[in-house]
Amino acid sequence: MRILIVSDAWTPQVNGVVTSLQALIAELHGLGHQVKLLSPNDFRSVPCPTYPEIPLVWNLWRVGPAIRDFRPDCVHLATEGPLGWAARRWLVRRGLAFSTAIHTRFPEYVHTRWPRVPLAWGYAFLRAFHRPSQAVLVSTERMREAFAGWGLRRLQLWRKGVDCRLFSAHLQAPETPVFLYVGRLAAEKNIQAFLDLDLPGCKQVVGDGPERAALQAAYPDVAFLGYRHGAELAAAYQQASVLVFPSRTDTYGLVMLEALACGTPVAAFPVPGPLDVLQAGVSGVMDEDLRQACLGALALSRADCVAQAQRQSWRACALEFLALQSQLDGEPAGQAALT
Repeated sequence: MRILIVSDAWTPQVNGVVTSLQALIAELHGLGHQVKLLSPNDFRSVPCPTYPEIPLVWNLWRVGPAIRDFRPDCVHLATEGPLGWAARRWLVRRGLAFSTAIHTRFPEYVHTRWPRVPLAWGYAFLRAFHRPSQAVLVSTERMREAFAGWGLRRLQLWRKGVDCRLFSAHLQAPETPVFLYVGRLAAEKNIQAFLDLDLPGCKQVVGDGPERAALQAAYPDVAFLGYRHGAELAAAYQQASVLVFPSRTDTYGLVMLEALACGTPVAAFPVPGPLDVLQAGVSGVMDEDLRQACLGALALSRADCVAQAQRQSWRACALEFLALQSQLDGEPAGQAALT
């Protein structure tokens, strides 16, 4: 099958959307499918004004011809950015079938950065984008219920996975506690809730983003390690005692699965994302008192964390994605007139 994926998020960005798509595409190739990704790397772009790591494509008139020339059997729009909107517009005008996904709680992120923007406005934006989609893919049942409550329709479950070959078990915890954060350094991630904690041992932060300079200046005793990839990222998980996941707005949190695969338990708030990924008291501790969650997670079995992660593979994720694509009811984009 010829599969086209359109995403405003792609390398060199480092986030859960990119990680998920990289793993999905690799598995789809392994299953014998031909996959083309349309990303900002294929177009001209400018940096997002408040988040320069994110490129905004502006020569959007090239999106339609790129879809037409590939003649895909199915199209999936992974993000609600300029590329996603341009592809959506082209497909809708021709009455062609496509699926979409909600990878991030966009309204909550916007509200965190600009509190005067009501959540209702953000969800109106999401409803508008996803309305013509024949399948809106979400990571968990909890997210499906939450988004349905805001009026989104045709929501389908598409679970995420973890690469247990890269993120492999390390069952020996460090003698001195190491509390680790992995992810973007941005306001919506609520990182200060972790950095403000009085904890034994040391704190480490892996990642980068618009808040790094301010956080590094405010917390000089914390080790800010920048981005880590591949084996270096796996080593950071393996050498940590606990992964601390302070976000209250993530739809899932792939870093939690990666940490568990390395044997590292997770401390988090009891909110969507952690509640869907973690088994309370086994692979993580969730508490409104994040310090208590961190201290409680130190006592968990690293072997139990690994066992949970090993039940979730990217191959299963890819097969679920293909099954959802096969259920789309409408003319595939490959049948569009070459105009």
